[in-house]
Amino acid sequence: MSSVTLKNITKSFKTVQAVKELSLDIQKGEFFTFLGPSGCGKTTTLRMIAGFYYPTTGSIFFGDREMTKVAPEKRNTGMVFQNYALFPHMTVYENVAFGLKVRKLASAEVKKRVEEALAKVRLNAFIKRQVSQLSGGQQQRVALARSLVIQPEILLLDEPLSNLDARLRDEMRTEILRLQRDYGITTIYVTHDQIEALSMSDRIAVFNAGECQQIGTPKEIYNEPANDFVASFIGETNLIPIQMEGREGEILQFSWEDDNNKRLMAEMPAAFSEEELLSVSIRPEAVEVYGEPPVNLQNVYEGTIELAQFTGASLNLFISLGGKVVQAMVLNTMAQPEPEPGDRVWVRLPESRVRVVPRVLEPKEGRRIS
Repeated sequence: MSSVTLKNITKSFKTVQAVKELSLDIQKGEFFTFLGPSGCGKTTTLRMIAGFYYPTTGSIFFGDREMTKVAPEKRNTGMVFQNYALFPHMTVYENVAFGLKVRKLASAEVKKRVEEALAKVRLNAFIKRQVSQLSGGQQQRVALARSLVIQPEILLLDEPLSNLDARLRDEMRTEILRLQRDYGITTIYVTHDQIEALSMSDRIAVFNAGECQQIGTPKEIYNEPANDFVASFIGETNLIPIQMEGREGEILQFSWEDDNNKRLMAEMPAAFSEEELLSVSIRPEAVEVYGEPPVNLQNVYEGTIELAQFTGASLNLFISLGGKVVQAMVLNTMAQPEPEPGDRVWVRLPESRVRVVPRVLEPKEGRRIS
């Protein structure tokens, strides 16, 4: 296995800059995810690491070896594509053995490695089966075995679960993570699915419009988003445009941009200028809902429940605060009576759970309170 370093990488296609001045370090054995919407540059970056594209500018290193212009077949990477790219006229064995035969390994060694790889993905019993006779999940396992059997330094996965149904996606998430831990291989995973990214990754790079917005662990990305795009793309959140009013020690005072009568207090780890456009982000599970006005608490607003959605483990409440709507998630405690549309409630946004973030989205973008 090997580390991967990108230094000031850009990639342009004629007049379109797909990746802009990207630098990052991926450690040996790390499960690193590129996360972002379609067209954000994550797959282009993966293809530059694989050697299918060369950067317009910048450098790529595997360990201390520069690989920027090295041909794909000389990089010792294994890649799993969105459509699996299996040979339908071949058996499972022949598909998995293909890369080894190209490398001209001895037949005995090919047989040994193929059988070991198929055992790892639990497909020993299907070794003579045509891949066209397999289910989607089984085909995905064959694709994984084919990539791992060559003993690559780096495993590259491009949206590998997008063609599977929800149940199979859950199953294959666990399977991929198990294989990655078993092999200890450096893995770079591309997805637009936040659940995949949060549940599988050691670290995540969040992409948008060709730029990396933030790099961090799943908890860092979710709990401390770098801006309103990251906050809105990773999980559900409430975004409120705000204006700075003042400061009391470590607590900052704000007013809601669209309602100066509403004040908000927030703990402030970072410094922002008064001219900077800001929003606060608070996750639905952090929003507190009361049936009576709470005493001696900050950031409390009276509202009315507009919609209540029962999801089994929780109840999602959409609460109107004078024309603005906040989403709150409360656990299903089987309490009676349950909150219903039309109920008068009081919403609290705890200072310790409010995150002040720079505003990079246009007003129509993201999931804002509106």
